[in-house]
Amino acid sequence: MKTSQEKTPQASQLKKGLQARHMTMIALGGAIGTGLFLASGGAIAGAGPGGALLAYGAVGIMVYFLMTSLGELATYSPEPGSFSSYAGRFVDPALGFAMGWNYWYNWAVTIAAELAAATLIIKYWFPDSSSFLWSVLFLAILFLLNALSVRAYGEAEYWFALIKIVTVILFLVIGVAMIFGVMGGEAVGFSNFTAGDAPFNGGFLAFLGVFMAAGFSFQGTELIGVAAGESENPRRNVPRAIRQVFWRILIFYILAIFVIGLLIPYTDPNLLNGGLDQIGVSPFTLVFERAGFAFAAAVMNAIILTSVLSAGNSGMYASTRMLYALAIEGKAPKFLAKLTRGGVPINALIMTAAVGMLAFLASFFGDGVVYSWLLNASGMCGFITWVGIAVSHYRFRRAFVKQGRSLDELPYRARWFPFGPLFAFALCLVVIVGQSLSTIENGNVDWMGFTATYLSVPLFLVLWFGYKLAKSTKVIPLEECDLSGRGDE
Repeated sequence: MKTSQEKTPQASQLKKGLQARHMTMIALGGAIGTGLFLASGGAIAGAGPGGALLAYGAVGIMVYFLMTSLGELATYSPEPGSFSSYAGRFVDPALGFAMGWNYWYNWAVTIAAELAAATLIIKYWFPDSSSFLWSVLFLAILFLLNALSVRAYGEAEYWFALIKIVTVILFLVIGVAMIFGVMGGEAVGFSNFTAGDAPFNGGFLAFLGVFMAAGFSFQGTELIGVAAGESENPRRNVPRAIRQVFWRILIFYILAIFVIGLLIPYTDPNLLNGGLDQIGVSPFTLVFERAGFAFAAAVMNAIILTSVLSAGNSGMYASTRMLYALAIEGKAPKFLAKLTRGGVPINALIMTAAVGMLAFLASFFGDGVVYSWLLNASGMCGFITWVGIAVSHYRFRRAFVKQGRSLDELPYRARWFPFGPLFAFALCLVVIVGQSLSTIENGNVDWMGFTATYLSVPLFLVLWFGYKLAKSTKVIPLEECDLSGRGDE
């Protein structure tokens, strides 16, 4: 296996094209999407406004600790492989191998999901058009944005994220005006927030279901770790982005759910219908329409389309860089490490786009069973990544102290260590195990659903232990962890 020093010359060929504003928007864009615009309604209907607020707040705190853990690692040693490389250096090379391929698979399949979602959304305006042609067009756009340069990706993500942020801010302003009766007629106050069984509804299982949904909504914030390897100044930009992102995400999600809970009673049946094929009943659409904006559904449809394309754009970037990092570390075929003059891993990009398209095409055969299974299996991958980040940071900090290094050497230090990574690790495990409860109904287990939900777990273990047996790797002793930093490159 190559050492960090041996990887440096090739890894440094990636262009440092991402500015501070790109870094902030990449992290924000990864977390604000359909989870807020659509799934928030189902969360309020399931657990009540209080339960939804509590669940999203708890997950927001967990994500904060994960972000600070990743921030400490990424500022000290920004690498294109991010958490995959850290796991390989501070825990076990086999864990790094498994995390890298797990993350690549997660986003490659997610690209297919975003293509399917985008074609579904576009049919709002063109109901009789070809899904296949739209998917090819959207894939081509995402491919070109990533093939041009990292700056093109960052710029596209900046504007995609800005559209979402402006939408949320407008929603909050209009929503607060409606609560106090400035718009939309009579002031509603707190009447809906405490109607019926509210603010909490459905008991512990309902809360756990929302808790897991909130976890999926926040996935994508770890993109900042991947992007750190191409940031112009990671030691300054990454900590700044993390500080800004936590408060903005928490404020956007918590305030948005609070406003929805005040304006729409959790018993409103429309809250349960917030799907990609039902943009007209998105909680955002409902509030805008009640404020008197008749065109709300069409506007939200366009905004959600940009949100989906943003997720696909980020997925293409993240999976390509992860595949490139695996290649330069000798954990993937060498041809995937080829860079264009603009510093883009073109072969890794082509392979990722091809797999995303193949996964999408699987939905055309039969009843889409293959595609559904791929998508379900990818859902757990994000939580596996988060567990890996927490473990890698815990081991890194312990190795740093064990080897007699001063914490003053760290450009950015995560607060609340070791509570932060341990709390995040425990909460992620609760979510992973809690997924099984969603497959149990009236005492009966849905074994097909259970298998689909947990398919990625045995796949991850096969990658981990398969590499471990093939390469005879062991957990690296703390005294031998490679603590060479690369923040000045």
